[in-house]
Amino acid sequence: MPKITLEVTEELAAQLAIVGDRLPELLQQSLQQPVIPSRIYSYILGFLTSQPTEAQIAAFKPTPEMVERLQTLLSRSQAGLLTATELAELDEYERIEHLIIMLKAGNLPYLTSTP
Repeated sequence: MPKITLEVTEELAAQLAIVGDRLPELLQQSLQQPVIPSRIYSYILGFLTSQPTEAQIAAFKPTPEMVERLQTLLSRSQAGLLTATELAELDEYERIEHLIIMLKAGNLPYLTSTP
């Protein structure tokens, strides 16, 4: 197993001493952060758990923050400038979009009927 040597402050060294043998596990967890901010997932889950009506499902849209970030990622992708992390983020946004399309498709009879 490879060894890593780090220089840290005395304060951080004291904190690391407390976690002891759990340090490799904690490092691994810190590297496995969500691809997109958790507030995005919270927004979608909050909507889904609010028991939305068919009209609310039909009107559901991404937040302005999501739209802006997606536009940035798409622009960077077209320019060939995406990092691996940004590519994973773009892929996650595409999965979310697919989920929303499937949710709305379940309401297709409502969306296409005339009152």
